[in-house]
Order: sequence, then structure tokens, then C-alpha cells
Amino acid sequence: MTLLLHLSDTHFGTERPEVMEALVRLARSQRPTAVIASGDITQRARRSQFAAARRFIDRLGAPAIVIPGNHDIPLFNLPLRLLAPYAGFRRNFGPTLEPRQMFDRAWIAGVNTTRRWRHKHGEISAEQADSAGRWLEGAPEGVLRVVVTHQPVAVSRQRDSVDLLRGGRQAALRWAAAGVHLVLGGHIHLPYFLPLKRVWPEMTRPVWLAQAGTGVSRRTRPEAGNSVNLVRHLGRQGWQLERWDHLQSTRNFESCSVVPFDVQ
Repeated sequence: MTLLLHLSDTHFGTERPEVMEALVRLARSQRPTAVIASGDITQRARRSQFAAARRFIDRLGAPAIVIPGNHDIPLFNLPLRLLAPYAGFRRNFGPTLEPRQMFDRAWIAGVNTTRRWRHKHGEISAEQADSAGRWLEGAPEGVLRVVVTHQPVAVSRQRDSVDLLRGGRQAALRWAAAGVHLVLGGHIHLPYFLPLKRVWPEMTRPVWLAQAGTGVSRRTRPEAGNSVNLVRHLGRQGWQLERWDHLQSTRNFESCSVVPFDVQ
């Protein structure tokens, strides 16, 4: 069965070794088909941080689909930020900033929502949204269609709305029309699952948003510790979203929330 391991905001340079080892144990027990990392791979886009992140993701034992986050662009090295903002990312994760990968039961399209002129906020153009949508429209019937962004297209509470992806509503509506089933994101270190039709009733079909917390960083929020998501194929058209939190009591990642959905 297809199984996707979704992690985000690892912020290498602030990583917690004991949480890293717990996530490696989870990956070895679950044996994911693919690892999806939705940005902020590093804390300050340094060469050593990218290299450490690459080594760690390789330990998870599955093909990786990785997109950059705003922390993966140099903040203080202004010449590099202006002239080669993604040099470190590309050195370790390949030349494309918008990877696309096909598996038997899932097609995954990454979208680069960072901009060199923005420190934090994300943006997606109509052209980017349409490109991902047109590619995913080519997926066979019954295949899970997934888009990956860094910043969230929707939030679960009003106080996080400042971190919304600019252009996210228009992109999500385009992806719904393309038959997308799931959008994965990160950025705010807050895990939640949200049916986007609840946010935008005009959507032509159901689409789920799955946000991951910070995977292995000590930069957690008071209300949310380290967490990752699993997206599990149950057979036929059935799938489920699973949130796994790192618990200090067991020193392991434990399943704490499950939401089933269908691929229609």
C-alpha cells in the first residue's frame, strides 16, 4: 500500500537529535513510499545545515520530494540572496524548486511559494497554480493528487491569517477544478487537518489541507510539539490522514489523530 510521510520545518541548525532518531525509527517501522518535506529545511540556509538535512532525509529510506521554505533563502548574506538565493538548496536537493513525482497510487506536485524579496510571507502566481493543476489533471482516475506548498493556503484560526499564502485561495480553487484531493503545507509549526470546502463553499469538489508541525526542531509552539503526518492508502479509493506527535513520555512518535477520506 502507498504511504506518504509528510514532514515540515525541520530547521536544521535547531534540530533535536533525540527527535530525529525517533523519526528514523518511525520511518523504518512504517516504510513510507515517499518522504515529502514542505520547506524550511534549514534555519539559516547554511551549507552545513543543508548537508545535515540531506543526510537525515536520506536516512528515512524513501524517495524524497522537497521544496524550499523562506528559511532556505539566505537572510543575512544579501549578495547571495539576490544573485543565487537557492544555491544551497539546489546543491543538496537538485536543480528543480518545484519537483513532481508519480507513484502507482499518488501523483505529487511541489510548488515553490518563496520569493527572494520576501523575508517570511509566501506567494503563488496564477501561472504556478495552473501549471501544477494541468499536470495533475493528467493523473489516472483513482490516483491521489497532491500539491505541496510551504505557507498554508488556509488557517484553522483567525490569528494565524497573517501567515496565509498570498494567492492561496485562487490556487486552491484551481486545484479543486483539476481534481486535487490533498494540499500539504507547513510554515506555522501548527498541525491540523482542514476540509477546504468549509473555508470556501464554492469549491467544486472536496479538498483536504494537511498542515504539519515542526518535524525535528526545538522551535516548537507552546500548543504544539514536534509532529509529522502520514497519508495512508487503505485500498481501492480509501485513504486516511494521520497525525503523529513526538511524546516525551515514550520518546517516540505516536499516532494521535486519524481522518479518513476518499479519492473521488
